[in-house]
Amino acid sequence: MSTGRLERWMSNLVILGSTLLGCFSFLYPFFTPDFEQSPSPAGIRVSEMPLTMTLILGLCVIALLFESQQSTANARFVALMGVLVALNSVLRYIELAIPGPGGFSPIFFLIILSGYLFGARFGFVMGAMTLFVSAILTGGVGPWLPSQMFTAGWVGMSAAILSPLVCHLGWQGKVGETVVLAVFGAMWGLLYGAIMNLWSWPFLIGPADQYWQPGLSFAQTLARYGVFYLVTSLAWDLGRSFGNVLLLVFLAPVTLRVLRRFRERFIFVYLTAEV
Repeated sequence: MSTGRLERWMSNLVILGSTLLGCFSFLYPFFTPDFEQSPSPAGIRVSEMPLTMTLILGLCVIALLFESQQSTANARFVALMGVLVALNSVLRYIELAIPGPGGFSPIFFLIILSGYLFGARFGFVMGAMTLFVSAILTGGVGPWLPSQMFTAGWVGMSAAILSPLVCHLGWQGKVGETVVLAVFGAMWGLLYGAIMNLWSWPFLIGPADQYWQPGLSFAQTLARYGVFYLVTSLAWDLGRSFGNVLLLVFLAPVTLRVLRRFRERFIFVYLTAEV
């Protein structure tokens, strides 16, 4: 198998494994006949943390090992990822020291740009490791952390789909590129909160029209979650969405120029002269 094909297989394996494991972690309560519901789901889900954390960190390590073994250029990409993760973790520390409006967080800015420029595998590891390192720095380690890592990883992973779209439209380095990234950031500002709610929502106890109960149909579950999201999360997530848009509109163009220069310096094409 050629190196390029092996790399694609490994990239797809990491993406598939992270997606399936993350979906199972979020959705298994809906398919469990009997489980405990409580006003404090953290105490219920804490037993899952060691295994889930081991699996997601294992996926990240596999991706990093494979990345670093491919070439000197890719080893430099790993070093760049370490710098970006460290910088993003500091940004989250600043976020906690000086809280922004609602769910605003500056960390998604670099996660989106990393996945957009360097690909789905890079974006997933960037998102997951940012949440892991920043949780250690800020004391935010808890049973919710693996789910945060999965969701942030999906933000970076999905950003990779924007690159071929922007290239096809010829918008690289233009206003259209920033608009696409801003719309994407706005969408994930809401979607991140909507996904993370599923970590606790099935376990919570509350008004019947907002909370889940075993035996509900898919339509009933969706309707109740929609009411729950509108009442409890939408205003908070709008702060995150608006913050993503502002950061991407004002900082994405200059940041992309810097990151593209790094990428160009790390990629080499060797030409052999014909004899």
